[in-house]
Amino acid sequence: MGGNQTHIKFILLGITDRPRAQTPLFMLFLLIYIVTLVGNVGIITLVRVSPSLHTPMYFFLTQFAFTDICYSTVISPRMLADLLSEDKTISFTACMMQFFTFAFFATVECHLLAMMAYDRHVAICQPLLYVTIISSCVCWQLVASSYLFAFLSVIIYTWCVFGGSFCGPNHIDHYFCDEFPVLKLVCSDTHSSEMIIFAFITINVVGASVVILLSYISVIHTVLRMCSVQSRARAFHTCASHLMALSLYFGPAFFMYLQPPSSHRSLDKVASIFYTVVTPMLNPFIYSLRNKEVKGALIKCRSRFFNHWQHRRVLSLRT
Repeated sequence: MGGNQTHIKFILLGITDRPRAQTPLFMLFLLIYIVTLVGNVGIITLVRVSPSLHTPMYFFLTQFAFTDICYSTVISPRMLADLLSEDKTISFTACMMQFFTFAFFATVECHLLAMMAYDRHVAICQPLLYVTIISSCVCWQLVASSYLFAFLSVIIYTWCVFGGSFCGPNHIDHYFCDEFPVLKLVCSDTHSSEMIIFAFITINVVGASVVILLSYISVIHTVLRMCSVQSRARAFHTCASHLMALSLYFGPAFFMYLQPPSSHRSLDKVASIFYTVVTPMLNPFIYSLRNKEVKGALIKCRSRFFNHWQHRRVLSLRT
């Protein structure tokens, strides 16, 4: 990247150019962002204060909630500000950092989903060895490796996207600095960069998908061999929320990043809104409303809170 690149400014065209639609969209996306923060912070807090949730599955879930908070925060505040502002310019450095941070946390989340699938595979298929295979040390090593691999991958992504020469139009037809809208502005040939990016995304997304697929094939095979109908139902119920989160994440990801660059059309913004804004909001509800352990821990915490509050109120009245 040449030194003159840092003086370039881009203009984000945003979600819509209709002035009447911008205020309602601002209110909608602000509400979604607040719910995202409250829901994911709530999941992290609940797992931390509930001893019954101190298991590898919920450790991965807290990491998942943390990445949802991070990559939603990379996108939403800037998008909200642009909906109310006429000045939608963004510097080259800010654009590059937004892409780097978003791609980093999105890649980490992809790996976390694979780890959660492997965790369910061990818990259901090898329950007697679960504590040994998925120990606390192993959990931290898996998470650390996902962050390291994501960091190395995203350095290459960012170089491929922003390492070219920008000498023409500076209007990014998107609401954030994503890969294909930025590459359209590069003056030099981007074919080799697109192929490198495609290869690394394939390694990350398809690699994680293979781990998930093999894990759940093994889970389904084990569950169908269970004699007890109750055990079978409990095992399926445990995996249901994870499978729903998988479909919400990988569906838009496959649509957006595993198609030829020439195939990208106006639906890209809709798909992007879904996985950058909507999915991080839905994940806490999927994992809490469909999970008996989380709901049980939530009820216990609420009871403890009200009991503590009533106890303090009684003491204050006595004094």
